[in-house]
Amino acid sequence: MTGNAYQDRTDRFARMLMRQAAWPAALVVAATVLAPVAASGRGAFETLRATTALSVSAAGAAAVLALSALLAFDALLFRVMAGHEDEASGGAAVDDMLVRMRLKPAPSATRSLEERMAGTSRLLFKQRTALALFAAALLVAGFWAPR
Repeated sequence: MTGNAYQDRTDRFARMLMRQAAWPAALVVAATVLAPVAASGRGAFETLRATTALSVSAAGAAAVLALSALLAFDALLFRVMAGHEDEASGGAAVDDMLVRMRLKPAPSATRSLEERMAGTSRLLFKQRTALALFAAALLVAGFWAPR
């Protein structure tokens, strides 16, 4: 794939990744800030149950935030790729950047755009799984339950 079609597709994917990195992170931060407020004013047993569930949700929150950061980094790498005329030069530029940053060893062959998108989609699935764990833990804590 060369020229504008490649650049447009890569840029669209990068924009989608930025959105997918931002809204779960914002949701987790907002819920984490509001969760202690919702847990206050309960009895000892309910507070203990909420504290345990909030500990589990904290692990989910950390996972969501870490995966969101990785997705945002991937989005920036796709933006770098979109800045090149063709898929081969864009992929080579990203590979070179990752090698210079000492994040990955030098590859024997440049991966295609499809392979890179598939890898990032797997990362997106992991983020959604962590978000579901976070939401389930908050529900167990009674975050949205009536008092």
